[in-house]
Amino acid sequence: MQTSSSSRLSTGIAGLDEILKGGLLPSRSYLVRGGPGTGKSTLGLHFLIIGVANGETSLFITLEETEANIRRNAEARGFDLNGIHFLDLSPTSEFFVEVETYDIFSPAEVERMPITEKIVERVTALKPQRVFLDPMTQFRYLATDVYQYRRQVLSFLRFLVEQGATVLFTSESSAEAPDEDLQFMSDGVIELNREEQGRSVTVHKLRGSDFRPGKHSLRLTSAGIEVHPRLLPEEHVHKFTMEAISSGVPELDEMLNGGLERGTVTFVTGPSGVGKTTLGLQFMKEAAGRGERSVVYTFEEEVEVMLRRAESINIPARTMVERGTLHVMKVEPLRWSPDEFAQLVRHQVEVEKARVVMLDSVAGYRLSLRGEDLTGHLHALGKYLQNQGVVVLLIAEVADVVGDFRVTEAGISYLADNVVFMRYLEINGELRKAIGVLKKRLSDFEKTLREFEITRYGIKVGKPLTGLRGILKGIPEWVK
Repeated sequence: MQTSSSSRLSTGIAGLDEILKGGLLPSRSYLVRGGPGTGKSTLGLHFLIIGVANGETSLFITLEETEANIRRNAEARGFDLNGIHFLDLSPTSEFFVEVETYDIFSPAEVERMPITEKIVERVTALKPQRVFLDPMTQFRYLATDVYQYRRQVLSFLRFLVEQGATVLFTSESSAEAPDEDLQFMSDGVIELNREEQGRSVTVHKLRGSDFRPGKHSLRLTSAGIEVHPRLLPEEHVHKFTMEAISSGVPELDEMLNGGLERGTVTFVTGPSGVGKTTLGLQFMKEAAGRGERSVVYTFEEEVEVMLRRAESINIPARTMVERGTLHVMKVEPLRWSPDEFAQLVRHQVEVEKARVVMLDSVAGYRLSLRGEDLTGHLHALGKYLQNQGVVVLLIAEVADVVGDFRVTEAGISYLADNVVFMRYLEINGELRKAIGVLKKRLSDFEKTLREFEITRYGIKVGKPLTGLRGILKGIPEWVK
């Protein structure tokens, strides 16, 4: 079932709203579950703050942490809680001194106890559109039995919803006190996790609406929660004209039958130092001449080193950066999750209008996955860029300088529309380089290899090496 995003309530977290297809359905109750320190209370604050910003009445009911502590912690993160109403039902110090006990509801559910009366009185008076209750599991220890607890919670949630509120409530699940009953009673379940690979958010349930399944990256920052949804290429399709873009090197364009087509993924593969990155920058230099923007994500080489190296071979990378036709970003692999990195790429493509994107290299990108599936994430990222009409260059390094030929070390060459490979050659005791095209999905290509040279004047590609054999092994022999 699809519901218009205009009829939804924002959670205050853009990425989470995207997962929820626009936000939460109003006048329903939603469970936020997760272990300690996963960000449940922070999510609740986002939910209440955006409500105040939209002119809605927001109420925070706390059963555990004091209002003073909540305000102090929120202030440290820069949250503005002005306009949020609080109902502090946390135990006071007198509870220990006087050895008092609490009951939220009487067993007969006829006589209202003081805390229940406070909730009813405050909600009836305020008529809040948003209520955040933290934590609901506190009720479990104040009920006489499981049956009474379930009835009390269900009745309480129904009361809040009938008063016109959209309710977010938290639970602290454990083996001793599972929260499956709360999951059944709620209209939606949002789970926050903290694992060795990083934090994540998963939506398990959303009555009356579709949502984006699976785990999505979550980061707790000094400003609150950031959610980076997993990339689904089919949701991002952009019309574009299928045309080949030139490299600016006539001999190379001849090998590629005119160049690389928009909306294709090209693997540039070869051993270290053979010129893979330089080849990619050559395409970006030509794109800059057309006024198009390109982006390089470098996982290993420093930005300044790359710019200096490009300038030394007649590729004015620094000038391109200053003019806005090139953006070079050093990516620390262990800092960004795959979903976060995909958001960076989306910004450059959708907002900055980048038309050529290069990842240098696949091995560096793999580090950011932290043990996750390389093929799945790279497939999604590549398909997204293809759907946007971007020319994608993936730099793939192979370990062997000479020996048996292979496209990549990771076994992901099937993702490529085009494969350009580069090799070292030893000819008459001299180390030289060769370039060839192994695959081109959308057109024919030259089947012979050519000598490849990087000079201070730029890239030079020679005539076809038709008189040699054994080039793919790196030990060529002249054919008599």
